[in-house]
Amino acid sequence: MKNLFTLIMAGGAGTRFWPRSKAARPKQYLNIFGNESLLQSTIRRFSMFTETEKIFIVSGKDQAKVLEEQTTMLPKKNLIYEPVGKNTLPCIGLAAMFAELENPDGVMVVSPSDHLIENDELFRDTVLAAVKIAVEQNGIVTIGITPAYPATGYGYVKTAQEITGNEKIRQFKVDKFVEKPSEAIARGYIEQGGFYWNSGLFVFKIQVFLDAVKQFAPDLYADLRKIQAELGKPTFEQTLDTVYRSVNGISVDYGIMEHANNIYLVEGNFVWNDLGSWESVYLNSEKDASGNAVSGEAVVVDTHNSYVFAEKGVVALVGLEDVIVVQDGDTLLVCKRSKAEEIKKVVDQLKAGGKTHYL
Repeated sequence: MKNLFTLIMAGGAGTRFWPRSKAARPKQYLNIFGNESLLQSTIRRFSMFTETEKIFIVSGKDQAKVLEEQTTMLPKKNLIYEPVGKNTLPCIGLAAMFAELENPDGVMVVSPSDHLIENDELFRDTVLAAVKIAVEQNGIVTIGITPAYPATGYGYVKTAQEITGNEKIRQFKVDKFVEKPSEAIARGYIEQGGFYWNSGLFVFKIQVFLDAVKQFAPDLYADLRKIQAELGKPTFEQTLDTVYRSVNGISVDYGIMEHANNIYLVEGNFVWNDLGSWESVYLNSEKDASGNAVSGEAVVVDTHNSYVFAEKGVVALVGLEDVIVVQDGDTLLVCKRSKAEEIKKVVDQLKAGGKTHYL
């Protein structure tokens, strides 16, 4: 589509993926599956139906080197650097200001950079169904993932009436966004039906989104307009740095989606995982007869249901079960699979101890 823009948000630190994810090369720049990084896979997926000249990436300045290395297929002007991370609403608003100058009548798809998505054709059809709703209904559309189990790590979206009509992919008006629930509440959502995981994928007309920012976050809207007015001028970088640092960091869910009444959902049935931890990687990896997923040179003896990554040399496991072992350079992680979410505590301790050279 000629007027379709894509924004890929790529500024995360990926602390749960230490030791492979480090400040100079966070999670989204890693080859977790196959020969492409997660970011490169995301770009390729969207380039199936978006012109590469209209794919924008927002990241942090500290990631500029690796970002430029991995995005030679995109115009350099499409790489937008935040002076400091301010959560998703300012990030999306900043990119919308860039896209609006190119085409004020444009439609934008917003996506994280580091999710695992399969069934590319179904993904494309789902996004284009969302684009159609965004255009016809002047709505802000989210793609909801059909829950596979009572997950407690995702936000949920409760749907209202179905508006699918003759379309093959189900579509709904949204009732409300729901915060991450307990397992019991999540189980109730699934039993009740009409609830979807919040994928973090959004689609909207640029003007519809900016109108929502103006209504629900007027101070941010005014600051973004100040930044936009300086685009292309020698003073742009200074203005961006000064103004952007002063904005309130807030998610698009809190800032817009929980307040607006023109929110829609398109059902996403493609394979999706936000890859929030090494445990997610293990679950989505190919495994041997003993349930082990191995990447690199590793020897496993009497070991079961474990994930092993060896960056160089040989890693050997003997008599272990349900563990994660990741060796990267001069860093080594060994943990129970059930404790994968706590890896970020290692990063916190290394920071507190001044051992940032391991980060």
